[in-house]
Amino acid sequence: MFKELKKYKNQNNFTFNIENELSEVCNAPQEGNGIYLVYDVSGDEKELVFVGSTGTIQNNGEIKLRVGGIYDRLVNGQQFGKLSRRKAWPIQMKKENIENLEIHWYETFNENTKHIPTYVEGLILQLFLDKNNVLPRWNVAF
Repeated sequence: MFKELKKYKNQNNFTFNIENELSEVCNAPQEGNGIYLVYDVSGDEKELVFVGSTGTIQNNGEIKLRVGGIYDRLVNGQQFGKLSRRKAWPIQMKKENIENLEIHWYETFNENTKHIPTYVEGLILQLFLDKNNVLPRWNVAF
């Protein structure tokens, strides 16, 4: 876990495996903006494989909420081509022999906290890059 994320009060996590429906196990807010970290949890190993975010700051300082918030970005956002994550993740998990995904989400921009989601996403990716000399394997670019 990244100590930089402990300050976010509205945060949680859930576990997903190929027998689950992502839309049913996802507990992220439908009106929240922030970031999410996806871990491959296979056996005793836990590896960060993806960092993403949702929510765009406008020049007037207001946030443009993605309809469905972090929840929708996790469940219906596209990854691995044009597939939604609810379809793409089980396929990728089979390819990589991943037992479970553990998803941690953090609301970084709300009434009390005003941290731009893509800034926090970039910070976490930079910390990962500094330690590992690569991005998480599911992050194509940043």
